[in-house]
Amino acid sequence: MTSSITENGTPSDTPDRDDVARRLLESSETLSYDPAQEVDWDTPLDTNYHGTSPEWSTLYGTAYWKEMTPEQQRELTRQEAASVASTGIWFEMILQQMVLRDFYAKDPTDPAFQWALTEIADECRHSIMFARGAAKLRAPAYRPPRGVVELGRVFKALAFGEAAYAAILVAEEVLDVMQRDWMRDERVVPFVRTVNNIHVVEESRHMKFARQETKERLEKAGWLRKQINAFVVAVASYFIVTSMVNKKVYEKAGLDVRRAVREAKANQHHKSLMRSSCSGLMEFLSSAGLLTKASTWIYKRANLI
Repeated sequence: MTSSITENGTPSDTPDRDDVARRLLESSETLSYDPAQEVDWDTPLDTNYHGTSPEWSTLYGTAYWKEMTPEQQRELTRQEAASVASTGIWFEMILQQMVLRDFYAKDPTDPAFQWALTEIADECRHSIMFARGAAKLRAPAYRPPRGVVELGRVFKALAFGEAAYAAILVAEEVLDVMQRDWMRDERVVPFVRTVNNIHVVEESRHMKFARQETKERLEKAGWLRKQINAFVVAVASYFIVTSMVNKKVYEKAGLDVRRAVREAKANQHHKSLMRSSCSGLMEFLSSAGLLTKASTWIYKRANLI
């Protein structure tokens, strides 16, 4: 433990980096899953179920949603779930490369080093799990737009320190909020609920580490550094969030793509749901000094504020 002084002048013990890493390693030893064994991959897909909670669909609450048949609604949510999973794979690959680069040639006896490798192992399993899940949902290979993929290539090569970990945190927290709803919803196909539960349990450790790394690396950061990193993280967050649902999901569900895209962009229900679900994340970014005027404008564009 490390000692610090609170605002009222009294000493306070807060967990340091090593303490957090040790606790996370212990947790991973006692509560981790093997998706190959835990998820029911063999039972055929039951199309009477949704892929996400209907309320999380990008079209829920629109005039188009009301015109859709129940079968179309279920198919759309299944395709949206597959698209979110595919975007998750894309960002998890970015995450793994950033973490590996951060811990390259560092002390392997350091608990944080060992936790970093544990997290990467988790992400590898998650990516395979998401890939198998998307295939079982009978979805094509959804990918972010080419321009976003190339920006991701630049970001993973250049982002470091708090910018990398804060971006990791945003991506994980946004997905976590969605999946906590989906894993409890009996309208969602059972194997997807299991996938969501595994991801939520194991990602909670990743988010804790990302928060710790972000806070510690910003402790001595000056105003300019915070301004730059806040902007970088907000831009990365914008492209992550806006790439989660590929417009091709509407075509796969048998919908008019142009109309669906238009109504999804104007869907106030979905925007409100995103904003309310990300309030805790925004509070953390604000406390860390990463919610600046410029970044706030970007988060509003992404409907996170």
